[in-house]
Amino acid sequence: MAETNSQLLRINQVLFDYITRENEGLFSKAAAFLLEVLKNECALTDAELYLRKTERAFLPLSAAASSYNYPLHLSENDWLSLQSDGVLVSDGVVTMSFADASSIIFQAKGSVERSFLTELSFLCNRFLHYVKKAENLALNERKYEQLYRLTEKFHSTMNKDEVLGELLVTLQGMYQNYLFYLFLSHDSEIGELPVKDLYFEENGSNDTAMEAYLTGMVKSEKNEAFERTVYYIPLKGQQGIYGVLEVIVDMAEDLEQRELKFLVMVANAAGNAMENAQLYEQSNKLIADLQLINETSHKLNTNLRLNDTMEFMSKQIIQSFGAEEIGFFYSDQDTMTQPLPGCTEFFKTDAAGRYRDFVTERLASEKDGVFIGSLGSYLDSAEYQCLMGVPMIENNGMKGYAVILHQTPYAFTFDMFKLLQSLIHHSSLALANSLLREELEQLVKTDHMTKLYSRKYLSECIQRSMQRDREGAFILVDIDNFKRINDTYGHQVGDEVIIQVAALLKLNIREQDTGSRWGGEELAIYLPSVSMAAGIAIAERLVGIVAESTMPAITISCGVAHWEAGSDDSEKKLFIRADKALYKAKSSGKNRVVSETCIWQ
Repeated sequence: MAETNSQLLRINQVLFDYITRENEGLFSKAAAFLLEVLKNECALTDAELYLRKTERAFLPLSAAASSYNYPLHLSENDWLSLQSDGVLVSDGVVTMSFADASSIIFQAKGSVERSFLTELSFLCNRFLHYVKKAENLALNERKYEQLYRLTEKFHSTMNKDEVLGELLVTLQGMYQNYLFYLFLSHDSEIGELPVKDLYFEENGSNDTAMEAYLTGMVKSEKNEAFERTVYYIPLKGQQGIYGVLEVIVDMAEDLEQRELKFLVMVANAAGNAMENAQLYEQSNKLIADLQLINETSHKLNTNLRLNDTMEFMSKQIIQSFGAEEIGFFYSDQDTMTQPLPGCTEFFKTDAAGRYRDFVTERLASEKDGVFIGSLGSYLDSAEYQCLMGVPMIENNGMKGYAVILHQTPYAFTFDMFKLLQSLIHHSSLALANSLLREELEQLVKTDHMTKLYSRKYLSECIQRSMQRDREGAFILVDIDNFKRINDTYGHQVGDEVIIQVAALLKLNIREQDTGSRWGGEELAIYLPSVSMAAGIAIAERLVGIVAESTMPAITISCGVAHWEAGSDDSEKKLFIRADKALYKAKSSGKNRVVSETCIWQ
């Protein structure tokens, strides 16, 4: 008995010395030391320590060569006896249970008293418990130091992808036996890191990840086929959930509760960092959007002409939204929707008609605008899949709309749609002012009744032509016997006659020519870069067309004048010569053309 107590005291002292000597509580190292102590002090052979993996199956802790260095399976009776007594002796084999819940057992060959084994089991259990506790404390200290460093890195960046990358790299380094993946609810370019899309999948494992994402609670499931347990930990911030961390663990190891709590802390830290990064990105985006609106409003308020206004708007929208096609349409006084400057070439083709009709129809009921991510379900064989249409509101009424297109489905986001709404809203007044300015300028330089240009505008055109062209012809037109028409048919018919002649005049001149109402029943035409002979031919053609096409039938007389570069000429002298030629045409019988060259003959 005294020898047994002495032996126990000696073993206790050896184990105590180890604890005081070894600062690092490495459990595997301590277990190997304990194994050697038991073999030496108790004269045991083929000794081994085993760690429980399943209920009655154990794996050796040491890698030393031994006849016991193979998986150990206990019978049900031996397992029950070991659980109740802590010691089992059978056929010269000693088996002892160490640590809580019999998670570690010792087995060796030898002859030892049962009472001694009971005391020895207590000593070893206490030693391993202390070592395990010390190891856990050291591991926890290192883990929380790592968590502190990880949190510092999280807060040193405002990039969501860097946060996710740092999270996965750190966890994989800390838990090399686990597998880590990320489920994200949005696209994220993070290189080669293991990221999965978060979406509902019928009869798929992703349903559990989606449940964790929606509830904000940790979820788990067992995969019996692969003998794995999968944990889904939400990445939570203060305002929302930004993804799910997937942790895959072998069933034999499982995930202890304290490790799960630590992973939840890390996931929450990552969620908060992602939230801060997202808020930072959103604030930068908001600032950029406000700058775009402010810059656009400032530019539009500089009294740009309509062409300049719409070209600027088109450039801003294409640059900011990545639009492939853009169209602006405005309703005139006759409620006809007309394209405005700034439209891309596509909207000048017939192929754009179906898109215009679609937007016009939808805006009739959806006053705030139209946002379609995939047009395929609305328009068959649509070349452009993503569409945004925003109305132009003036005095609480829709005066037109802007529409932008992209071939890629969902190329535009809802935030882009809201920004386009704001941009068009702020631009509508400037657009209306530009249109009003164009209308006023048109009224100033256009005769209200005939829609021909005014005499002042004609004079300005001739002045510009004399500065840049080499020659030009001027035709002065007078309706013959106009007073008789007024006396016979009335002034209203007289006005109709003037309008008829003006319409014929516009139909028979080029786009670069200028038709004008000279005064009363007199009209005028200026033909830049046209010779005297060509001017006379045009005037004679007009005389014939008017005589054949008017109702009541009338005739006109024309006087033609011409200028050439290098001569001492002016628009006033040109007018005088044409007027003299017209006077001669009238006095020579009317319904004819007289040129300035005939005046001197």
